[in-house]
This record gives sequence, structure tokens and C-alpha cells, in this order.
Amino acid sequence: MTDQTRVTELELRVAHQDKALGELNDVVLAQWKRIEALERQLARMNEDMQNQDQGPVPVDRPPHY
Repeated sequence: MTDQTRVTELELRVAHQDKALGELNDVVLAQWKRIEALERQLARMNEDMQNQDQGPVPVDRPPHY
């Protein structure tokens, strides 16, 4: 194996690794955005639940009385 062949093979490997890293970065970025959206949704749902719990409890008699 000549030095030029080795260099060419190494350059090809680096190119493939760069492409793979770029694709992985895109996946991680998409997942991060989804996680942030889910965290915002969860925070809103928690806030809604807390607001419902703090409301007054109705003391109405059941209709059969």
C-alpha cells in the first residue's frame, strides 16, 4: 500500500465521518427541539392542574335532596 493510497483512504474515512457527524447532529438537534416543546407542554399542563386544584369546592346539594 502506497502512501498516496493510505492518504486517500484516510481522507475518505474523514469525509464519511464528517457526514455521519452532521447527520447525528441534525438528529440530536431535532430531538432537543422536541424535548423543549414537550417540557413547555408539561409545564402548561402542570399549571392548568394547579389552577384547577385551587378553585373553590362546590357545596351544592345533589339533585335528589
